[in-house]
Amino acid sequence: MKLHVAQVAPLYESVPPKLYGGTERIVAYLTDALIAKGHQVTLFASGDSHTKAELVSHLEEAIRLNPAVKDPLAHHIIQMAEVAARAHEFDIIHFHTDYLHFPLSDLLHKPHVTTLHGRLDLPDLPYVYRRFAHQPVISISYSQRKPLPFARWVGNVYHGLPRDLYRQGKGDGGYVAFIGRISPEKRADLAIEIAAQAGYPIYIAAKIDKADEEYFEKSIRHLFDLPHVHYIGEIGDADKNEFLGKAKALLFPIDWPEPFGLVMIEAMACGTPVIAFNRGSVPEVIDHGVSGFIVQHVEEAVEALRNIDLLDRTQIRRVFESRFTSDIMAENYLQVYHQLCGHKPAERRIFPASAQPEKNLQLQSA
Repeated sequence: MKLHVAQVAPLYESVPPKLYGGTERIVAYLTDALIAKGHQVTLFASGDSHTKAELVSHLEEAIRLNPAVKDPLAHHIIQMAEVAARAHEFDIIHFHTDYLHFPLSDLLHKPHVTTLHGRLDLPDLPYVYRRFAHQPVISISYSQRKPLPFARWVGNVYHGLPRDLYRQGKGDGGYVAFIGRISPEKRADLAIEIAAQAGYPIYIAAKIDKADEEYFEKSIRHLFDLPHVHYIGEIGDADKNEFLGKAKALLFPIDWPEPFGLVMIEAMACGTPVIAFNRGSVPEVIDHGVSGFIVQHVEEAVEALRNIDLLDRTQIRRVFESRFTSDIMAENYLQVYHQLCGHKPAERRIFPASAQPEKNLQLQSA
């Protein structure tokens, strides 16, 4: 059964983003995949978005790169009003805007669902999710759910990338890579230390948010002067294939409960192994000894990097294709849509063997 789906994206970045931005990138890939399957999609996003869907926006430029915007909430309120005005047109509304819409979507009497893209271990969130415990929500990893087990979880859908977005690289650049934000939880400092101990140069492609500028000045800036460190700033999709494809490995030494970690599957799409700390979603995304190494501390990461050639880049690419394409992601979302619309699902949702919830929760607690 073909559906008319509304996708409601945050307005902080365009869809897809020009540079950094995970949520808006996933909305873009999901929208295109749904359209490719014959569904109709209306996208509520910033006006500088590029999409095959019908685009609805009152804001010409996404907020983060728009200095004229001083109050982001004002624009999101307008966006929600536009969604409400057109709600009768859609079979289902898919929100990607956290809990902002909860009071509104309660009143719409329209099937809807929310993918939660961020961390859920913040102290204020239980108040919201207990008050709106009837709201259907989707996780992007089983680990993400742990702080809010009482929420109405109607599905878990891992992120996916277009199959042909990246191609397998040779890993012949002689360096290791780090992509992300320069922030305390991403631990660029540990990535720099791991690379130094293993004897590799490290190339860092990262943005520095205003909220993290003090941390950068105090804890990171001086590390960029080390001879093995090369900072290249933010990069977009057009540059990621070469950057990740030439890297010997991606270092992902996170120090927080990562909800998913899109960069891990970007690396896998390039055939590049990931060395990641055992936090959050990592054991659900990385198959230890196949697509990367899951480690506990710096010393294990250094040892893993010294043994990185034991992993087969072609096999890593195969893992990506079997688990993390946008086509698989769209199929899993469609099963949730049909369930919420009262249709009988066409088939069970796709859980690859390495992604079974029981296995992953056991790994995470190990």
